[in-house]
Amino acid sequence: MTRDGLPPNGERPVRADARRNRARILEAAEAVFAEQGASAATDVVAARAGVAIGTVFRHFPTKPDLLKAVVMNLLDRLVAKADAMVRDPDVHALFEFCGLVMSASAAHRAVFDRLAETGVQVRVADALERLRPSIEVLLARARDGGAVRADLQADELIPLLAAICQEAIAADWSEEFRARALELFFDGLRPKGNG
Repeated sequence: MTRDGLPPNGERPVRADARRNRARILEAAEAVFAEQGASAATDVVAARAGVAIGTVFRHFPTKPDLLKAVVMNLLDRLVAKADAMVRDPDVHALFEFCGLVMSASAAHRAVFDRLAETGVQVRVADALERLRPSIEVLLARARDGGAVRADLQADELIPLLAAICQEAIAADWSEEFRARALELFFDGLRPKGNG
């Protein structure tokens, strides 16, 4: 902070109520888009968040800005969950993490599709690369604990998981098929002779 109370870059700090409003808008947008698809009106998001439409536009000037923020918020939550899994010594946490990525991908399909219409491609592989440090810890723990093949590397795991999740989004797989695909994927990760 400088002497006048401003951050060094000269921008004013974000007020607590503005941060709360932004969080409520993102939470509402995620729920509305999940229920009604990403083409749902922004005023529905505002109503769900309990704020005026102007408040939504002050934080997110365009619908694509709001959609991108929903995706970034999802990624931030995935990072936080991955960090929590890293702190848990469970050798099977890697499987839980893969399931989490699959379900998050499927839950936000409408948002990803809508962003693609605006020219913004959301790639699961990009999100997983941001999570690589946590994935590497989870993978090493799973390898050391004998839960996965000893020769499995992050450079193999990440693109394979990304490909499965990306196809689940593109083809709108049912929950049952997503579970079956993960089961088959996990079978390939496990050491031979481990069920």
